[in-house]
Amino acid sequence: MTGAAAQGDLAVEQMLETLLADLAGQITRVTLFRALDTALAGRSRGSPPARRALLLTAMEGFTQADAATILAVPETELSSLLALAESDLADTPASRICIIEDEPLIGASLTQIVTSLGHSVTGVLSTHTAAVAHALSEKPDLILADIQLADGSHGTEAVAEIRRMLAVPAIFITAFPERLLSGRSGEPTFLIPKPFKPSHVKAVITQALFLHRSARG
Repeated sequence: MTGAAAQGDLAVEQMLETLLADLAGQITRVTLFRALDTALAGRSRGSPPARRALLLTAMEGFTQADAATILAVPETELSSLLALAESDLADTPASRICIIEDEPLIGASLTQIVTSLGHSVTGVLSTHTAAVAHALSEKPDLILADIQLADGSHGTEAVAEIRRMLAVPAIFITAFPERLLSGRSGEPTFLIPKPFKPSHVKAVITQALFLHRSARG
C-alpha cells in the first residue's frame, strides 16, 4: 500500500495501538482493516481512495459492502471508486516489465497479464545470470520475480544484485511466501502468493508502478 516496508510497519503498529485501545473484544477482519486503512491514510505516500478500494477487493477479497465499511464511505460511492480505479488501470502509462520465472506456463500467464494492461515484456528469464544481464541491459521499469529459479538460485538474490545497480521496483510471486515473510529486515515490499488471480497481479503491478512514479516526483 505504501511502497515502503518501514512505512507499512509503522502503519501496522499504529493500527494495533488503536485496536487495543478502542476495539478490545470487537476485533474482526473488517475492523482490523478499517483501523489499518486509517493508519495508512495518514502516510505521505498513501494511495487515493479509488486505488485502496481496488486493493481491498482485488487483493484482499473483501465484498464491496465490507470494503465500503473499511473506507468509511457509502456502498454506492464504493462502486464509483472501483469504476474510477478500473479507469486508472487503463490509463496507466505503458511500462517495460521484466519477468524472472522458470515455469513456462506461469511466464506465459504473467506475460498475458502484463500486456493486457498495455505494458510490454522485455523478456522472460529463468536463471540468475540471465536475469541480471538482461535487466542491466534493458533497464525495465518493473521486475516480476519468482523465488526458485531453474539454476537452483533464488530470485531474491538476482533482484538484489540488479537493484544494487538499477533503481527498479520488484514484485515477488511465489508459492513459498513464508520464506520471505520472516519478520526480519529486508522483506519485499510487494509479494503475491501462488496460485495467483490475474486481478490480484494487475492491482499490484499498477500499485507498484504508481508508487515508483510518485517517489520520483
